[in-house]
Amino acid sequence: MANLFDLPPVWMAPMAGEAASAALVAAVSAGGGFGQLGAAYLAPQRITEVAADIRARTDRPFGINLFCPQPWLRDDEALGDYLARLAPWHAELGLPAPTRPERFEEDFDAQLEAVIAARPAVISFAMGDPGVARVAALKAQGFSVVGTATQVAEGRLLQASGVDAVVAQGYEGGGHRGGFLGTPEGALIGTMALVPQLVDALDIPVLAAGGIADARGVAAAQSLGASGVTVGTAFLLVDECPLSPAYRAALLAAGDADSTLTRAFSGRLARGVANRVTRELDGIELAAFPQPNAASRPMRQAAAKAGNADFISLWAGQALPLNRSPGTAAELVAALSKGWRS
Repeated sequence: MANLFDLPPVWMAPMAGEAASAALVAAVSAGGGFGQLGAAYLAPQRITEVAADIRARTDRPFGINLFCPQPWLRDDEALGDYLARLAPWHAELGLPAPTRPERFEEDFDAQLEAVIAARPAVISFAMGDPGVARVAALKAQGFSVVGTATQVAEGRLLQASGVDAVVAQGYEGGGHRGGFLGTPEGALIGTMALVPQLVDALDIPVLAAGGIADARGVAAAQSLGASGVTVGTAFLLVDECPLSPAYRAALLAAGDADSTLTRAFSGRLARGVANRVTRELDGIELAAFPQPNAASRPMRQAAAKAGNADFISLWAGQALPLNRSPGTAAELVAALSKGWRS
């Protein structure tokens, strides 16, 4: 296993969904950064397959990320209401009426077993505290373990659990919020405010995430005390990222005011480019994650194939306008690395 301090300072955020590809992760690591696979939605066997594909493409270290198990209350009535709202969109896409998913999430323990067998350099977690026993067991096997915090209290809890580093996920970041204490609205802290607070509060490295898309952002994060940065949105547009054409076109066309926080697609607060679904479900109470996430998956997949961005979860952060022509993953890593003082 690679020592956390031996890894490059520029990490790719572990983006689940369309961006969770071996080609992208390997290209980032081979290009001088640290690639991470967002495996939260992958079945255990698929994790094994993708990790093997990454290793076939590069001998450089990489990481794998999972969502911590979260208690959630099944709400058939709320889910039924959500399915009713999806129905006209299904019809518009030529799909059958939406139905209740047979399953809502993958088995976390089985996923973790697959991750351990894949032997990444780093195992990272979001949306929870992996706990003292789990962290100790992973570290005993030689893994570096990283948690995600959106506020200082989460960082302190993760440190107490023994993680090697904490990702400070600022309000600006794209995709799902990775916090787990209090209300999501209570932890909407900007990266510039969150990073130095966590650096001052913790005795372990802090990685800055959210709103970092060029060398200036990297330099700012380092000046705040970060030991590295994780960049997500900018990597969505590199040549190796297998986004659907509709998703890519929507990111390229988005205006500065199109970034929104929404629960519309998944039931959990996440940042992306606003579209028809986020606007029409704005302010509507939904069943808890992961119920809407599983229920909306057929619509999202069909919309991507049909080239209709109105019904895709267009996850992206507020720094999207800063880097819309990044080139290859290696070129983006090189551009970002110019902001880091060795």
